[in-house]
Amino acid sequence: MNTILTLFKRELGSYFATPVAYVFIVIFLALAGAFTFYLGGFYERGQADLQPFFNFHPWLYLFLVPAVSMRMWAEERKSGTIELLLTLPVTMWQAVFAKFLAAWAFIGIALLLTFPVWITVDYLGSPDNGVIFASYLGSFLMAGAFLAVGSCISAATRNQVVAFILTAAVCFLFLLAGTPLVLDFFRAFFPQGVIDAIAGLSFLSHFTSISKGVIDLRDMIYFLATIGVWLYANAVVIDLKKAD
Repeated sequence: MNTILTLFKRELGSYFATPVAYVFIVIFLALAGAFTFYLGGFYERGQADLQPFFNFHPWLYLFLVPAVSMRMWAEERKSGTIELLLTLPVTMWQAVFAKFLAAWAFIGIALLLTFPVWITVDYLGSPDNGVIFASYLGSFLMAGAFLAVGSCISAATRNQVVAFILTAAVCFLFLLAGTPLVLDFFRAFFPQGVIDAIAGLSFLSHFTSISKGVIDLRDMIYFLATIGVWLYANAVVIDLKKAD
């Protein structure tokens, strides 16, 4: 555990060692605010909730999380520092888990800095704070799922741009998996059991369920299992590519 903690601190500190982290946070906050107050019609709706704020999170993460994850392993492989990292007295799992936790914590910090929006809606009305808390939890879990996908793909390539594009594409498929457009397409070829399985893969449907204020154990397990599966794949990919 001490090894993971040491690696976690090193990785998290590296994010704030360059202006890139601050630029990311500013962009995230600016876009979240613009989408909430302008596109989401926060004031025009006349309702004391943060639905317009959270509705845009999946689409914000679709572009911003791959921007974080693309450098996680691709940069290490391109610069050759991955060999140095793997010669340290750490296991593959410890390295993968610590890097993922650091990136997830970084995104969590960006998410926490949106707290003025919560304060604003509390000042203007009497929102259901339980629903808002659940939505924050769901948003954080969904960001972790995006990040786990991106970490695995980043490990498969030395090119950060390729990692960004592939991560955005795969996460886009996970977002759309539960939409009628996708399900109607597959319904023509597969039985209902397969359609239900495809629908169950959707990030969007699980996040929407949590953001309604219902913290269902199945949604929590889905996101945590997704993170676990992609991190396992991440470790396998690094093991296969370490000789490259």
